[in-house]
Amino acid sequence: MPTLRRFTLLLLLALTACGPKPGPVGTDPVSPTAVSPEAPTANPTITPTPVPAAALVNGEVISKAEFEAEVTRLKAAQAELGLEISDEEAADRALGELIDQTLLAQAAQAEGYNLDEAALDARIESLAADMGGAEALSAWMQAQGYTEAGFRSTLRRALAAAWMRDQIVAEVPPTAEQVHVKQILLYNAERADNVLAQLQAGSDFDELAALFDPVTRGELGWFPQGYLLESGIEEAAFALEPGQFSDVIVTGVGFHIIEVVERTERALSTDAYLALQEKALSGWLDRQRQLSTITLTP
Repeated sequence: MPTLRRFTLLLLLALTACGPKPGPVGTDPVSPTAVSPEAPTANPTITPTPVPAAALVNGEVISKAEFEAEVTRLKAAQAELGLEISDEEAADRALGELIDQTLLAQAAQAEGYNLDEAALDARIESLAADMGGAEALSAWMQAQGYTEAGFRSTLRRALAAAWMRDQIVAEVPPTAEQVHVKQILLYNAERADNVLAQLQAGSDFDELAALFDPVTRGELGWFPQGYLLESGIEEAAFALEPGQFSDVIVTGVGFHIIEVVERTERALSTDAYLALQEKALSGWLDRQRQLSTITLTP
């Protein structure tokens, strides 16, 4: 977004371009015959200097200045948490987040979302009030490397992205089919095979689970599809009916044998609901990236 000073400069250049033009080299600029009345004179075209870009997302520019400021803010935030992050990782994360935000904002606009200047002004006034006044907000903007125009642009896009994010996660239902699962976790393949043989011979699952884990007694609780990090356990659980147990499932943690205790539609826990919302958003962004034209500039 050009500043008022730049706009004024361009306007002055445009006005001065309408003045008298010098004649061709070698002619007398005072002589009335130096320029033929039929020969048109071309006005020079002012070409705006393109903004240096870190990336183009469906033709929309993510400026290098914005990208570099985001990297600086990300590294500062990590430092405040006592964490270290390399320049390369910070750059990858910052650019990825800016691209995701741009995709969300573009989708919001396609869905009819619109934030007028008055609403944006009201949001900035609200932010200033929360921070202790306009001067406090201005000081924060300066510390974060924002110009006023840059902050307005960033906030506008962030609000549009947040609106689209809310539309996506709102589609996740608060209930889902879930399974109640218990497990026997072992750390030796031979022992796991032995326990499976005992179960197949009729041993009680609960007794064996309590033997190997007296604290939790093998309780994994309820979970929906798409929640567990260990997809092998989840796939096995949803392939079983209540009362059935699995074969040995090998994961990075160990060797698992699971039993489904119950299976029904029920309300999601807060943690599961948030996890499924995050998965929905991540899936949407992955699909949108595949459908979009994203160009990274050196």
